[in-house]
Amino acid sequence: MSSHPLPPWAPARPWRHGLALAAALCALGGSAAARCVDEESLDPGQAGHTADGAAPADPASAPMAPADPRTVLQTLVRDALERSHAVGAASMMAAAAQSDIEEAAAAQRIQASLTTGLGPGGSKTLAGTETSDMQLRASLNVSQLLYDGGRVDRLTDWRTQLAESARQGHLSASEQLAMTTVSLALERSRYRQHVVVYGQYVRKMGCLLEALETIVQTDRGRASELVQAHKNLQQAELAQSQAQSQARQVEVRLRRLVGDGLPSAQGLSSLFLQVPPLEQLIPEVEQSSDIAGLTAQAQAADRYAQAVAAGGKPQVSWTVSGSSSLGKGGSVGSTRNGSYAVGVAVTIPLLNPGVDAASDSARKRARAAELQRAEALEARRFRAAEVHEQTLASFDRARRTAEVLRDSEQVRNSTLQQWQQLGRRSLFDVMGAESEHYNLRIAYVNALHDGQQLNANLQTLGRGVREWLK
Repeated sequence: MSSHPLPPWAPARPWRHGLALAAALCALGGSAAARCVDEESLDPGQAGHTADGAAPADPASAPMAPADPRTVLQTLVRDALERSHAVGAASMMAAAAQSDIEEAAAAQRIQASLTTGLGPGGSKTLAGTETSDMQLRASLNVSQLLYDGGRVDRLTDWRTQLAESARQGHLSASEQLAMTTVSLALERSRYRQHVVVYGQYVRKMGCLLEALETIVQTDRGRASELVQAHKNLQQAELAQSQAQSQARQVEVRLRRLVGDGLPSAQGLSSLFLQVPPLEQLIPEVEQSSDIAGLTAQAQAADRYAQAVAAGGKPQVSWTVSGSSSLGKGGSVGSTRNGSYAVGVAVTIPLLNPGVDAASDSARKRARAAELQRAEALEARRFRAAEVHEQTLASFDRARRTAEVLRDSEQVRNSTLQQWQQLGRRSLFDVMGAESEHYNLRIAYVNALHDGQQLNANLQTLGRGVREWLK
């Protein structure tokens, strides 16, 4: 396999009898014997063959030593995050939420405004009415809030929790993209290994077909066996072609996320093999970005309810104001007036029929957010337990398939030897043993990758696959 060993239950090179098989086929197929030696590797690029099962054109094109699979996935995830518009949008939303905090907190700072105006004006007093044909007016007002029952503080807390929710949303979007990238990388590894296995199956059928052609030249009565072998070869080629197509489809989806220049898939089949205990996963579920985001939303709703309730309390602020006006023409000719005021302003709400309903509504929404968070947390915990069981079951299936695969290797070798040398088996027995053996190898690849996919999902339910890759 690769430089990263598979678990102890993995097939320990169950195809090592190729040399003995080649020697037996020499008596039947001559030059076809060399092609009947089974490759020992499942990973693409191993055993001197490329991912599609063909030999390299020259030694210089042979694959280099594979990179560390964890590093490969880290690179893919990093490229996907850098290219993603959705993650970039989530980042901008988190940055915008930070600005909302500053806006809310600014309500307690000094406020100043300048108002100017130009046009006809006038005033009316007990002494009479005065008018100006043209009047220039200016007023300046400076104030600062001193007390509002904690409303601005609660609004600032509300914005802070919303910003935390946006930040967790950014992390959640990044985690989802990372999981999608890892999943596609594992699928790519799965189908590329399918291509390798079916490529070996094609070469084995081609070898038997050449041996049968030699036999039929001297025994025309076995022509039906040649037809059967040709049919099995076509079926193997069809399966290989389908696997190649599936691999290309996955690579198209992966390139959309990470760009061109995909790294080798070699070694990924041995990366997500260690399943963490369920007792370790359950506490990590609460630390996931999705649950943390819901927690922030519930806290934000609670702070908003407190801010609405504080809206019915008195407000105290200090204020400095001044105004000046210049007039010309009219009933009094040229005039110049000015005034100023310094003091403390107190605003006491006397009648606001809607504040109680608004406060009650905000409290109920806060309670609803808490219940939604509790429901999501409970569902996530049970989902983690379910996926954990599925993961263990998938790896157990891979282990059992590996055990059957070892027995299948012995059966196929014995069947082929009896057919070649002793005439005790028919070609149909040989074809059946070969088909069963390669189907078991595909089943083993599927079980192994299913387990790794589930294990990656398990990491996402907890601390996250990005954290695991670190």
